[in-house]
Amino acid sequence: MRVAQRARPHPRALSESLPSTTSVKTSVPDHHPMVNLLGSRDELLKLVEGAFDVEILVRGNDVTVTGPEAETGRVVHLFGELLRLMDRGHGLDEANVSATIAMVQRAEHPSPADVLSDEALTHRGRSIRPKTVGQKRYLDAIRGNTVVFGIGPAGTGKTYLAMAMAVLALKRKDVNRIILTRPAVEAGERLGFLPGTLYEKIDPYLRPLFDALYDMMDAEQIQVLMERGTIEVAPLSFMRGRTLNDSFIVLDEAQNTTPEQMKMFLTRLGFGSRAVVTGDVTQVDLPSGRHSGLRVVRDILTDIDGVAFCELTGRDVVRHRIVQEIVEAYRLFDDRRDGARDDG
Repeated sequence: MRVAQRARPHPRALSESLPSTTSVKTSVPDHHPMVNLLGSRDELLKLVEGAFDVEILVRGNDVTVTGPEAETGRVVHLFGELLRLMDRGHGLDEANVSATIAMVQRAEHPSPADVLSDEALTHRGRSIRPKTVGQKRYLDAIRGNTVVFGIGPAGTGKTYLAMAMAVLALKRKDVNRIILTRPAVEAGERLGFLPGTLYEKIDPYLRPLFDALYDMMDAEQIQVLMERGTIEVAPLSFMRGRTLNDSFIVLDEAQNTTPEQMKMFLTRLGFGSRAVVTGDVTQVDLPSGRHSGLRVVRDILTDIDGVAFCELTGRDVVRHRIVQEIVEAYRLFDDRRDGARDDG
C-alpha cells in the first residue's frame, strides 16, 4: 500500500490555534477489489468513518483520509492491517473490521492482523480464532504452559477457547482424552437436594460444555468418543481419587470451587496432561462464608514455572455489543460501591 501525505493548516478561530488537519492518500493494490475492503454497500467503510474523526474519500483504488494527524495515522494503520488480513486469505466482515478498529484505537500489540489470523481450531470450514489481544495472549499461554488459569467475565471466550485447544490436542494425538468438568454447586443449589436421577441432576450444570463441544465436533463423533471414555464430561466431585494421565482437562466455573476442591483438582494432574481452569471471580455462588479456590490460588501458585494466569476483561467480551456495555457498567458500579465503602 502506497502512502502519500500532505499537511494543510486549519483556519484559526477566535485567535485560538486549532489542531491542523492532515490529508493522507493510500493506494490499495490492484489485486484487492475495493468492494472486498469497503463492503458491497460501503458498510465496512461506514464502520471506519463512524469510529474515527476523519473524512474518507475513495476514488478508484485511492483512499484519501483527512482529519487530525493522530486520527489519520490510525486510519491509515487500520487499512494496512485490513489489507494484511486480506493478504492472508481472510474475508472482511463487520466482526473482524470492528475488532481491528478496537485494537487500533487502543494501540494494542500484537498487531490486529496477527491476532485475527491466529487459529485455535477448524471444524467444517469454520475457524475458531481469537478476536481480541487478550484472547490471543490466552491462547499463547495455553500453548506454552501446563496449567493455565483464564479469569474474566462472561463472554470473554475463556471456556470456549480452552475447549477448542482441548479438541485440537486430541485431534493431534497430543493427549488421549478430554475431560470437561464443573463444580456441581451453582446458585446455591446442591445436587443432593434436587429431584431426579443423577444424570438429570448433573445435565443442566454441564449443558454449556456440551453446547460448546457440538460447535467443534460432529454429534455422532462426540457420542462415540464419550462411549469410549475418550471424552468425559462430569462434575468436579468425580475427579476425586483419580490420576489423570495424557489428558487435556478443562475446569469451568472454577470460582465456585473451595480452596480444598481446587487443590484436589490440581493434584489430579498426571504425566502428559494439561489443564485450563476458567472462572469469573465476581460471580461466586458458594454459600456465605466459604472462600473461592480461584481467588486464593494465584497467591499460592504465582511463582511456579509452567503455570500461567491470564486476566481477561470487558475489552475481551465478544458477545453482542450490549453485553460488553453491560459488563462495563457493572464494573463501574462495583467500583463506585467499593469506593463508597472505603469512604465510609
